[in-house]
Amino acid sequence: MVFIASHPPIRRGAVEIGLDIGEKVFVVGLFSILAFRTFRAVGLGGSPLNYLQLASEGLVVVLILFRRPAKDVSLNPLDWALAVGATTGPLLIRPEPHMAALGPPLLAALFMIGGIALQIFAKLALRFSFGVAPANRGLIVSGPYRFVRHPIYLAYFMSEVGFLLLNPTLWNLSLYVISLALQLARIQAEERLLSRDPAFAAFRDKVRFRLLPGLW
Repeated sequence: MVFIASHPPIRRGAVEIGLDIGEKVFVVGLFSILAFRTFRAVGLGGSPLNYLQLASEGLVVVLILFRRPAKDVSLNPLDWALAVGATTGPLLIRPEPHMAALGPPLLAALFMIGGIALQIFAKLALRFSFGVAPANRGLIVSGPYRFVRHPIYLAYFMSEVGFLLLNPTLWNLSLYVISLALQLARIQAEERLLSRDPAFAAFRDKVRFRLLPGLW
């Protein structure tokens, strides 16, 4: 169950404002580190295709900075830990300037471009109803949300596969495996919170799969 603190409204509002600011500062800081590493790696001879993954993560940052206020936010520390962990991992990846790609670079580019295209499609539907921790900023049922309930996370996975093909190190693989496990748990935490919205039950009945059509 999602824990909801029984603080008075003013106290709860102050906590949520503080968490909102902290979340934005945290994400911008990690993205800045990733941007530095990416520009440095490409400058040292790494593939310019790494900029595609930087653009993918940049879309996340922009939407977090300009998102709409939430109607309901989880204050469960475990939910926050899952969300922060799933967000942190992909921002700690390391582009390698002298690493041979695992397969044709074109294949990596197709995964990354496909992931970015799906992100844009999903985020145009989602607009500013986006955040790190589980929250309800309005239920979206249009666009790619007609096919899976969490298309943005599917888009992340596609882009990450492409980046890993370009930079096949044990560090990057470990980060993505851990992040994927956290992401799956994060999805379930988000759906526990959204279940408090009566409209979500109808959405869940209509769109059966969370992430991969036919599988899960």
